[in-house]
Amino acid sequence: MGSAPVSVLLCCCFFILVTVQAQQIEIDDFDATVLPPPDCREETYPCTRMYSVHRPIKRCIHSLCLYSLPRVYVINKEICVRTVCLQDEILMAEICREKSGWPKRQKRTTRRRCRRGNPKTWANKA
Repeated sequence: MGSAPVSVLLCCCFFILVTVQAQQIEIDDFDATVLPPPDCREETYPCTRMYSVHRPIKRCIHSLCLYSLPRVYVINKEICVRTVCLQDEILMAEICREKSGWPKRQKRTTRRRCRRGNPKTWANKA
């Protein structure tokens, strides 16, 4: 009977030590930041979110107390940071262009030249 509180105390101490050690590992990992590539930049943007939570409300009428869980909407206003690279911007611009109905941009090559000045077309061969 006397050994039960000691074992509970030892388990609690072990849990606290493991938690502190895990937090120190996370802090060490956070300090070793990796620099972004040279064609990338960090961009801040507002990431405002609205979500609903159930907040318990206690209403008492004389000696009778009732608990209810109405839904309350909470707006979370934060400023977020994201890393934007040049190739990602080009890809997103191309996707936006396709979604809006415009054709894909053609890549220029040395094999495909303008054929307006070419006299060897099918109309001139006859």
